[in-house]
Amino acid sequence: MHFGPELITLGILLIVAYALGRLGKMVGLPTIPIYMIVGLLASPNTGWFPLNFENHYIELIAVFGLIMLLFNLGLEFDQDEFFGNAGKLLISGGSYIVLNMGAGLLFGFMVGWGPREALVIAGMTATSSSAIVTKLLIELKRLPNRETPMILGVTVVEDIFIAIYLAIVSVVLSGETDIGPILMKLGIAFAFLVIMFSVARWGGKFVGRLFRTKDDELFTILFFGLAVMFGGIGEVLGVTDAIGAFLIGLVLGATRFRNKIEHIALPLRDVFGAFFFLNFGLAMDVGEFPSVLLPVVIAIVMTIILNVAAGQFVARINGLGVQAGINAAVILQNRGEFALILATLSVGAGLDDRITPFAGLYVLVMSIIGPLLAANSERIGARIIRKKPEKQRRERDPMLDEEIALMEAATAGLSTSHTDETAEAVERLIDVKDNGSDTPRSKDDD
Repeated sequence: MHFGPELITLGILLIVAYALGRLGKMVGLPTIPIYMIVGLLASPNTGWFPLNFENHYIELIAVFGLIMLLFNLGLEFDQDEFFGNAGKLLISGGSYIVLNMGAGLLFGFMVGWGPREALVIAGMTATSSSAIVTKLLIELKRLPNRETPMILGVTVVEDIFIAIYLAIVSVVLSGETDIGPILMKLGIAFAFLVIMFSVARWGGKFVGRLFRTKDDELFTILFFGLAVMFGGIGEVLGVTDAIGAFLIGLVLGATRFRNKIEHIALPLRDVFGAFFFLNFGLAMDVGEFPSVLLPVVIAIVMTIILNVAAGQFVARINGLGVQAGINAAVILQNRGEFALILATLSVGAGLDDRITPFAGLYVLVMSIIGPLLAANSERIGARIIRKKPEKQRRERDPMLDEEIALMEAATAGLSTSHTDETAEAVERLIDVKDNGSDTPRSKDDD
């Protein structure tokens, strides 16, 4: 087999992705939309790329990308953080998800593509991109901020929701109509979830014994093999390869080797993940965008409005202010890998063909708008919050008006110099009242 031309083309695409990625970093864009744009440029549906390249050449690598994305999501799940603050996290994250998922489901039915499509669209619009959220918090130096634990808490609850949601969606997308097979598949899916969550919670020490090797090569082969194998087990059990990879990541994250696995797995996730987003871009067709333009615009506006409301609600629950709510909203509104994973599953299930261009355009726009708003959230908040004090300052105390009137009446008919002194006294009196100070401003202060 000779793959010389294909390898050259793929290498060129990756170099183009690097160049555009460098440019994107200058304006604060994450890599997800960059890889999608490169795939879109090279898509056989567009004809914009001078070299012939089809996505079936990298489909298997893209599957590895999907597995590593979810594997790292499970690996990064902080069980101690969740169980230590379960009450507040469930209220914060749960309210965020319920608000977005409920509106997303209504929107999905409003679009009119079908009930299964509505469920998928709701999932796309309900959950944030963990990859983009984490990168923004680091790159914007927001980790020390008071709202950051709240943001990370919401993403933790979203991770649990994703696991349960995928288990349900996989059964719904299977096309079963008889209640017996549906209940059996749901039972298998939830049994798999319960077993793996239990192993992650109480069996970390036993699983960790598998990794007692000082050889980094064998160490890498072992955890990567487990991720791929459990992805396959998830697929066989009918809960998708994504959820299988997430759950084994959850288990390995409970071992004492978590940091070492994460250190090695992150570069693998970035490389294979690039192929996943590139492959999705290759499957998109710009010609299909007009047919989904209106639903995408509505979804974008809905997502922004809901996240602003949810951000303020969650911030108030956690005893934080308006600015913290704004910071949380603009970071959590980013959509990315999970929406594309759902679109990929939809294609395999034979759902409406418009799901793919909808997901692609929606993620593309949201992953560009989100980081730009996040980078300027402090300025946005400052302009919004500053309006209130200015408005309040213009509302003069009625007692102040009475004091000014008495002073003007008492000095009526005096010379111009006395009148000027009276005006200065009035100004000092206003300053005292406005500034809340007991000491009037002196002439020398002017």
